[in-house]
Amino acid sequence: MESIAVLGPGGVGGFVAAALARAGEPVTVIARTSTADVIARDGIRVQSVRLGEFVVRPRTTTELEDPVDVLLVAPKATGLGDALSRIRSDPGLVVPLLNGLEHMTLLRERFPGRTAAGVIRVESDRPAPGVIVQTSPFLRVDLASDDARLGPPLNQLADTLRDAGVPVEVGPTEAQILWSKLVRLNALACTTSACDRRIGFIRSDPDWRAALEACVDETAAVANADGAEIDPAALLAELDDAHAELGSSMQRDIAAGREPELDAIPGAVLRAGKRHGIDCPTVARLTARIADRAGLPVPVV
Repeated sequence: MESIAVLGPGGVGGFVAAALARAGEPVTVIARTSTADVIARDGIRVQSVRLGEFVVRPRTTTELEDPVDVLLVAPKATGLGDALSRIRSDPGLVVPLLNGLEHMTLLRERFPGRTAAGVIRVESDRPAPGVIVQTSPFLRVDLASDDARLGPPLNQLADTLRDAGVPVEVGPTEAQILWSKLVRLNALACTTSACDRRIGFIRSDPDWRAALEACVDETAAVANADGAEIDPAALLAELDDAHAELGSSMQRDIAAGREPELDAIPGAVLRAGKRHGIDCPTVARLTARIADRAGLPVPVV
């Protein structure tokens, strides 16, 4: 048993924190005051097609001052800077469960020698503070570190998550797990958010199907230039196998009037493409369309 803190109890962080708390792990949730007050009073209520319905009451605070073995960082990328201001201690291991790539640089600057890569594949949302809804049974966390010194604590975290009912795979490199998710996510987020339809429609409409395939191909080309080994056909097959009502968190954020992770997802892809001299015209076109829908500036490349 190890002490774990979860920063940002939203759709991802709240789900993972609740799973760990249900398994009896000593979990501390760090949240802004309004959310912390709700969780302290009512707990975290989970409605999950994977884990069932339950309520847990983890320790909750607005600032982490005590040392912990592991800090899981799970706010939206748009709120990462503000969320990190709540961390006043030095965790032994820091693992983000964020979308995108560029947060790794920020976290390594803040927690040098203690940051490993992590991604989660889960369809969950936080419709209200302290309420987590998981609507698809698919669930997996991928972990990796290019620093061999972090291997043992990362493997221990993997075992802890598995014991809590969260499947985990430890990948070969950080680039591999980060890009494996981002190629799939970017194609899903760009298409569903640009036309505000679910993946079933995207796959069946000839024009949007072509856009989906182009997003996968363009992003995979950037990923491979950045050190990953991505087979675009395999990633497209994952999207073809997904249930027809699958949407994206970006699509949900726009519908709810929240700021979407436009900069962290397609923005990161476009900037990486620029670094490697790879054009991504479909990703750029859809990003501009999403920015217009959300009333946001187009990400700087």
